[in-house]
Amino acid sequence: MFAIISDIHGNLEALQAVLADIASKDISKIYCLGDIIGYGPNPGECIDLVMEKAQVTILGNHDQAAMFDPEGFNAGAERAIFWTRKQLESGDQSKNERRWEFLGELPRLRREEKYMFVHGSARNPLNEYVFPEDIYHQRKMERIFSLVERHCFQGHTHIPGVFTDDLNFLAPEEIDFRYELGEHKALINVGSVGQPRNGDSRSSYVIVDDALIQFQRVVYDFEKTAEKIYQIPELDNFLGDRLREGR
Repeated sequence: MFAIISDIHGNLEALQAVLADIASKDISKIYCLGDIIGYGPNPGECIDLVMEKAQVTILGNHDQAAMFDPEGFNAGAERAIFWTRKQLESGDQSKNERRWEFLGELPRLRREEKYMFVHGSARNPLNEYVFPEDIYHQRKMERIFSLVERHCFQGHTHIPGVFTDDLNFLAPEEIDFRYELGEHKALINVGSVGQPRNGDSRSSYVIVDDALIQFQRVVYDFEKTAEKIYQIPELDNFLGDRLREGR
């Protein structure tokens, strides 16, 4: 039984709550699908925790943007990345060197038997969004599914759910937060730990128990995170506001 987390975005309170929830279960391995940093107020601490707790970590687009330059980011996200980079270049030099080295060695995808792990999509592991409404974009979805052997776990949109190969999207609430993997292909979005955008302020992650996917929701102190964001001029207040509504 293993857990998959994604899109932490520098939200230490959310990450700590999710890791505590995972620790209370019989989980043997943790996968992280990237975007450890960006938007949130605690980038260094979140990298440290992922390095310590996750056995497998995939590169996210915000992680890459911190190392190089943000491409295609809106103004608020860009400011947040430059602030994040500044945090990871100040303070304890030996810690920062380990953090940069860790980020620099992250792969864009991982394959294990019938599973694929990416941040964005099988077609573009780093940057491609696969939204629920993409089930109406037949050519896009067919191309992505053609690159998946059986099951692909992904993040990036912050919206949890299952895409089936007959082009349906199943939100966790519609399937009692459980999905049984079978012979048919599926794309599973695990949602976001640190910045949910599905109308629910709780953190989202998944547990994989043999063929059973279980979507988890975890309450955390988002007011504490929001208050930290408000105290940092380089981080837009909206990044704190949205945590309350999960948007």
